[in-house]
Amino acid sequence: MAGYRVTVASSAVKELNSFPKKDRQRIGSRLRLLAQEPRPPGSEKLTGQDRYRVRQADYRIIYAIDDSTRSVDVVKIGHRREVYH
Repeated sequence: MAGYRVTVASSAVKELNSFPKKDRQRIGSRLRLLAQEPRPPGSEKLTGQDRYRVRQADYRIIYAIDDSTRSVDVVKIGHRREVYH
């Protein structure tokens, strides 16, 4: 089975670049895993939206899944207390 293509919004890349290197590496690993399984254990569908969130330590990755094109679009990456605002 082919994986999903993961794209990251430029605003999310900017947010990611502001994090410590160790956290960036862990988030990068999580993004690569989303390419294999976009709905991993622990992911949750956000209420009232067609988006999901997955945890990586104190950070959250907010993304949308398009099964027809087999793509995952990351729209926001941020600290858990700031990402939902």
